[in-house]
Amino acid sequence: MAEVTASRLSPLGKPYSELKHIVNADGQNLYCKYWEPEEEPIALVVLVHGMGEHCERYDRIAGALTKHNMLVFAHDHVGHGQSEGIRLDVKTFQVYIRDLFQHIDVMKKKHPKLPLFMVGHSMGGTIAILAAFERSSLFTGIVLSSPAIDVNPVTATPFKVFMAKMVASIIPQLPIGSLDPNDVSRNPESVKSYSEDPLVYHSAIKARIGAQTVKGMERIRNGLSDIRWPFLLQHGDEDKMAEVSGSRLMYEKAASKDKTLTIYEGSYHELDKELEEVAAKVVGEIEEWIVKRLPSQNSQEAPEPEAAADDKDRKEDVEVITATAEDRKEEAEVNTEDVQPEVPAESS
Repeated sequence: MAEVTASRLSPLGKPYSELKHIVNADGQNLYCKYWEPEEEPIALVVLVHGMGEHCERYDRIAGALTKHNMLVFAHDHVGHGQSEGIRLDVKTFQVYIRDLFQHIDVMKKKHPKLPLFMVGHSMGGTIAILAAFERSSLFTGIVLSSPAIDVNPVTATPFKVFMAKMVASIIPQLPIGSLDPNDVSRNPESVKSYSEDPLVYHSAIKARIGAQTVKGMERIRNGLSDIRWPFLLQHGDEDKMAEVSGSRLMYEKAASKDKTLTIYEGSYHELDKELEEVAAKVVGEIEEWIVKRLPSQNSQEAPEPEAAADDKDRKEDVEVITATAEDRKEEAEVNTEDVQPEVPAESS
């Protein structure tokens, strides 16, 4: 049952009549955010935020895209930010995907001819991938920032995962763990902002959302070889919140012709809020990747979701950006290699 006050106020005490919002299929108000360009939009970009945070934290990425006349939109998931719902609890992960499609359909109805891109961070990356599994033809391209795809084999052993699922079915809101703000970024200002943000969830992660997220990650790993849509993966190799192994696995197994993996060495979880020299590169890469795939920016149409390609004909581009710990003021070394890696055998 949704956590709704009699007067339908947001978690900050504002009536939804004064906030931009949509009402989902369960009758819950979801707070919406729109970053509109100064001129007529040429593309749509939907941002999908991560666990325990909210969409207002994406001004920098949105600003980089609106200057190219893209209309950027997002909403706070159920139980997050300024949306209704029990904090950090969801009966099924599919609720997040359902609500995402509802918002996308509203925007596509208003702008039916515009290409649509999606940017998903952390758990938002999990949601984005699962959404693309269901309706890949909607998206011209997808950016995944530190997506939650793989579990930590040390902290999430098969036994612990099994027990978490069992507990979730009995005591769904039982606290099972917490997120350390210091793991968000190496930038002290970003850590401070995260820690002091009243719309960020600062209490323990609950059993049901943890179990539902793990199930979503399992669905992704089982379907990686079916991915044929264009994507950019970004991940820090010191990320303690989402395993970088998941991004590597997706890059290796996906059948997409247009795919890029960028590993930011030494970086933590929220790459757009990392040390400034890293954050600038991260946002710049997102901006450049999307702009290059706008139909109007190319002599050819933007890449469409494609049929499975012969592995011998695939040519992937792997970028590894290294920011050394010894001298953060130096420009990061960029190594770009065109490789044809051996395609790993499918798991049974």
